[in-house]
Amino acid sequence: MSTSPTARATTPPTVWLTRGRHTGTTAEDVLRRTLRRLKDSQDIDDFLEVPEPGAAPYRIFESRMRVAGEVTVRARLSLAPGTDGGQDWTLVAEAARPWDHAWPSPAGMFWPQEPDAGWRHDAATGLRLEEINPLPEDDKAVRRRLRDCARDAWHLHVVVHEAMTTDERGRVPLAHWLPPGLRHRVVEHRAAPQQARVVNWALREFGVEVPRGGAVVLPGSPAPDGYDAGDFSVRAVFLDGTEPTELVEAVTRFAALPRPLPDGAENALTSLREDWRLLTLEEELARERELVAMYAEALDAMTKSRDLYREAAERAHEALAAYRESAEVPGNRQQPVSQAAAASPLRQLTRALDRLKGGTRARRPAAREDAQAPTASRPATAESPSVTAETLTTASESPTATADR
Repeated sequence: MSTSPTARATTPPTVWLTRGRHTGTTAEDVLRRTLRRLKDSQDIDDFLEVPEPGAAPYRIFESRMRVAGEVTVRARLSLAPGTDGGQDWTLVAEAARPWDHAWPSPAGMFWPQEPDAGWRHDAATGLRLEEINPLPEDDKAVRRRLRDCARDAWHLHVVVHEAMTTDERGRVPLAHWLPPGLRHRVVEHRAAPQQARVVNWALREFGVEVPRGGAVVLPGSPAPDGYDAGDFSVRAVFLDGTEPTELVEAVTRFAALPRPLPDGAENALTSLREDWRLLTLEEELARERELVAMYAEALDAMTKSRDLYREAAERAHEALAAYRESAEVPGNRQQPVSQAAAASPLRQLTRALDRLKGGTRARRPAAREDAQAPTASRPATAESPSVTAETLTTASESPTATADR
């Protein structure tokens, strides 16, 4: 099971996906020739090479066909440079109803079906699709390969153990017996009779085991819900040229399980759904109607928002005008703080004493000047009684009289 902290989206039942590697450097030319031939033969309805910038390292092709008479299948293939000089491709297809493995493989909507075609390679391991891939002779190499394949979620990996060395009748690939929709998604590994122990040693960490002379479907990573190794292992596979019915049934049941989307598949599926360019006239009209409806809804929302803003602004202006009118009424005008404070008798007495002090300071210099002037009619000793009498007269005034002044 997956140990990822975040749950992955499950592959929709209408979606078919896989990836691979073209070993040559002419994958674009092969795709263009094949798509033209398929359209001319009416095996597909139409195709399109999505225009991309000239310097872009990838190319995108779209193809559309009908299966079962009326079910439309849209497929999108992206081509990018590989790590070993080849070109990696990713293919995502979606049907108008849940996928039926009896339908033709979407890989046939792009690639030629010749046996020696260079596109039938697993991108992760380089192994060939629709063929038997013998396990390496070195034990460590066996473990590395099975580890990589047990974690692969793009393909269905099947390990078959030969109870004894087979002849030509036992060299028929499993893909020969599978439904058309599974042939380009299954990688078959074949273990020699003496490799039973090393194979099970390599698969021990994944909780699966290959019966001697039997087969098992590897879980992938993350494993799909409902996977149990016992349900997808076959105790005996007769490699005598007859159909391995039990193994084909196990592979078909495994492919029907709800599986998490592999790494990178979610972006490819989103591009198929949102960036699709190969439209019919009906689809173009439907898309334009959707755009018009979306723009009309957005315009309606903007209009409602504008009206609400205008109504709020008008109410604010009305409230401000009412406040200003109430403030201008004479009965509602507030008195200054100084007038309210002057009504206090204590404050009146304090102001009277302050004026008394100020008046005393102003008169003392004048008294000294009069004392220094030589006047015969006004002796210096006569000034003190008159000043004292005036001071006492001022201090004896009542607070009410002071306030009246």
